[in-house]
Amino acid sequence: MLPDLRCSLSTRAVLGSESGCPPECSRYKGTFDVLYKVTRQEGFAGLWRGTNASLALAVPTVGIYLPCYDIFRNIMEDFTTRNAPTLTPYVPLVAGSVARTLACVSCYPIELARTRMQAFKETQTGVKPAGVRKTLLGLINPVKSTNLHQNLQNYRILWTGLGAQLARDIPFSAICWSTLEPIRRRMLGTMGDEASAASVLGANFCAGFVAGSLAATATCPLDVARTRRQIEKDPVKALRMTTTKTLLEIWRDGGMKGLFTGISPRLGRAGPSVGIVVSFYEVVKYALHHRLGTQ
Repeated sequence: MLPDLRCSLSTRAVLGSESGCPPECSRYKGTFDVLYKVTRQEGFAGLWRGTNASLALAVPTVGIYLPCYDIFRNIMEDFTTRNAPTLTPYVPLVAGSVARTLACVSCYPIELARTRMQAFKETQTGVKPAGVRKTLLGLINPVKSTNLHQNLQNYRILWTGLGAQLARDIPFSAICWSTLEPIRRRMLGTMGDEASAASVLGANFCAGFVAGSLAATATCPLDVARTRRQIEKDPVKALRMTTTKTLLEIWRDGGMKGLFTGISPRLGRAGPSVGIVVSFYEVVKYALHHRLGTQ
């Protein structure tokens, strides 16, 4: 996607600004090829680049997303049960979409910083990737002006690619929750009212794993478009990019294969990730419910 971000220092020309990177250096053939080249060029720690941003993103995102989903789902289910029972099965789809939108808009600048930190490539010995704050400041500074109104307008670059993010996350959440809820309820229903914490953990993990994998597969092209927009280095071009134009550009350059670039690592991450987050969230709720119930 960005060859100059992938070339290792050892393959760059010693003099001048031209890159001496051979073609295979800037071309990834698959998931294991990425792991091998990143480890070889940047060390084992390179695989964990952006972890601080990921942690800074995960806490507020999950803190907004899952409680809001529970609140919206309960309110909507109570309403539809009384007034429109035929719409009740669609409640998880709507509640998940609304909750994800709130979480995404609130935490998007951190998501943008994480993606750009992970796309960073050393060009000088000893130069480490900037942290979340410096990454975001680096986005704002190139487009600053002396006009206060213009500066406020330019801060929207912190939400570069938000449309692509929402275009990916809203369908992802809709597919995920509309799949997860029936599977989870059926599994928990077979266990009865005396389900243990381990049963709750297992049921939610299995349901989350299946739902996350299906949703990740369906929304992979939108994820590719989001990444393309987030790592665009030209701030002016970044503000002009749209999700539709980006998808058309990806299709023109790589066809169907281009739209599903990175599907293997995405599936390898999304299924377990959804399973782990949902299962542990539900186990904490289960523990708190039983602890409060005994007091």
